[in-house]
Amino acid sequence: MTTPDTVPATDHALDRLLAIMARLRDAESGCEWDLAQSFASIAPYTIEEAYEVADAIARNDLSALREELGDLLLQVVFHARMAEEQGAFAFNDVAAGIADKMEARHPHIFGSEDDHGQAREERWESAKAAERASKGDVGALDGVALALPALMRAEKLQKRAARVGFDWPDITGPEAKLAEEARELAEALSAAERVEEAGDLLFSAVNLVRRYGVAPEDALRAANAKFERRFRAMEALAQGGFASLSLDEQEDLWRAVKASEPGKTA
Repeated sequence: MTTPDTVPATDHALDRLLAIMARLRDAESGCEWDLAQSFASIAPYTIEEAYEVADAIARNDLSALREELGDLLLQVVFHARMAEEQGAFAFNDVAAGIADKMEARHPHIFGSEDDHGQAREERWESAKAAERASKGDVGALDGVALALPALMRAEKLQKRAARVGFDWPDITGPEAKLAEEARELAEALSAAERVEEAGDLLFSAVNLVRRYGVAPEDALRAANAKFERRFRAMEALAQGGFASLSLDEQEDLWRAVKASEPGKTA
C-alpha cells in the first residue's frame, strides 16, 4: 500500500505508474485536478490519446509512438484506479481479463483446437459473437460501440447486417443506392431533411466503399492527408497570396501541384 507522501522506488515500470496514479488520487493529499475527474470526464482524453497513437503510426514516428502509447496506458491506469476506488475492479483485473480473452480467441494457439484453415477474421468474429452471446446480446447489431467515429461505426453496422444476409448481392445495388441518395439530398426542402438525406448519402457511400473491400475510415484518412498536402503546396506556390487569387487561378495551382506528384498528370 502506498503512503500519501512517497512513491516507492521500484524496478517495475508498471508498478511505478500504478503507484503514481494512486498517489495522485489520494483523497487527502492527491492532485486536485486528478481527484476531480470521473470516467465521463476522462473519456474524451482516452479517445484523443488513441488518435494520437494512430497519428504517430501514420507519421512513422517511433519516438512519438513510444510517448503516445505511454499516454494511452495512463488512461487505462486512470480508469482502472477510479474503478478500484469504487470497489468494481482493479488494473490487474483488466489485464487478466484481456489475457483470458486473447487465449480464448486463439484456441489453435493456446489450446488443443486444430486450425481448420479459417480466415483469421472469420475465426475472430466467431469468437467475439460467442462472447456477445454470453453477455446476453442477441441482436446482430448488439455491441457496436456508440462512441466509435461515425464512419467506422457505419461500416461495422453494415458488416454485422451482412453476416446475417442483409446485404446487396453485387456492387450494382450500392452504386444505385448512392446515386438515389444524392438525388434525394438535392431535392430536400428543409434543413432537417437535408441533414437526414446527407446522413443517408454518407451511409450509402460507406456501403459502396466497403463492398470494394476498402476500409472507409482508412480511405478518408488518406484522402484528407492528400488534400492537406496538395493545399499546402498550393499555398507555397502562391507565396502568401493564395487567398487573393481567383478561383480559376487557384484551380491552376491545384492542377500544377497534382501534375508534379509521381505518377500524376495535369
